[in-house]
Amino acid sequence: MHISFLLLAAATSVVAFSSAALAQSVLGSSMATGGITSQPIGHYEFCALNRSECRRTPVAQPVGLTDATFAQLDAVNRHVNESVVAVTDAQLYNLVELWTYPTGAGDCEDFVLLKRQLLAAAGWPLSSLLITMVFQANGEGHAVLTVRTNHGDFILDNLSNEVRLWTDTPYIYIKRQSDRDAGTWVSISGSTMIAGNIAWPAAPAPAQGNPALLGNIGG
Repeated sequence: MHISFLLLAAATSVVAFSSAALAQSVLGSSMATGGITSQPIGHYEFCALNRSECRRTPVAQPVGLTDATFAQLDAVNRHVNESVVAVTDAQLYNLVELWTYPTGAGDCEDFVLLKRQLLAAAGWPLSSLLITMVFQANGEGHAVLTVRTNHGDFILDNLSNEVRLWTDTPYIYIKRQSDRDAGTWVSISGSTMIAGNIAWPAAPAPAQGNPALLGNIGG
């Protein structure tokens, strides 16, 4: 699925950056991450087929948040949310879990992959575009895209057209991609106790054999 960057440019020219977002962005609004943790099984399998998407990444400074860059986030988030129909992997592929670029329909991880791809094509560094796993209030797993900026970490979410600081979302943050290696995942500080009590579909350790699905994270 592709987006016309002429259309994106037109959208960004009319979407004004919210001064409230800057006003609410304070020191400490970036996630604190811990050590290396398990890679979701869907991402493990995605990386096996798309190795260039999961390599070590040069760590760039967080993107400067301006009217123009916030408008890009807003336009991409809305475009993908309005262009892709949300369905489960079971409904679409008859599989428990499959991460792939959507061609009209997909689940939460697919929305995230497409948003990451479009922003990277527009020049955003991959070290600032991090797939992130969260729990919703009902206990279901969900995937969102964390965007690192100099005013904090913002979230692009298929359940909302509003781009918000991560601290303004109703989620428990569990883990995300490392900003140094797109194939490595790190824990998000404060989530250890919760993550330890809930089985998350994880890839095997490198020494193990073929991965086994451990369940669906929802979306």
